[in-house]
Amino acid sequence: MLAGAIVAEVAGTTFLQKSEQFTKLLPSIATAGLYALAFFLLSIALKHMPLAIAYAIWSGVGIVLTAVIGAVLFRQMLDLPAMIGISLIVSGVVVAQLFSRTLSHA
Repeated sequence: MLAGAIVAEVAGTTFLQKSEQFTKLLPSIATAGLYALAFFLLSIALKHMPLAIAYAIWSGVGIVLTAVIGAVLFRQMLDLPAMIGISLIVSGVVVAQLFSRTLSHA
């Protein structure tokens, strides 16, 4: 469910860029629907994991995927400080996944 929430949120954000500040109808509808789906799937994932861990993974992976899509589809390249910042976020998610006793690794 968490992976689905991440994909829906990243797709929604991609359509947000395409909506041109909600002036394009179909991308605007897609944005709203995909965000709603993302939150629904995230709410299901919260039955099995703590909010802090789920949100950290959701936002961390979402940031990376959104940055990749921004670079590939929209030619929005990141500078070194932005890449370092994103790397720190990813590092935090990895540390939480590997070492936190809060998250069940079953």
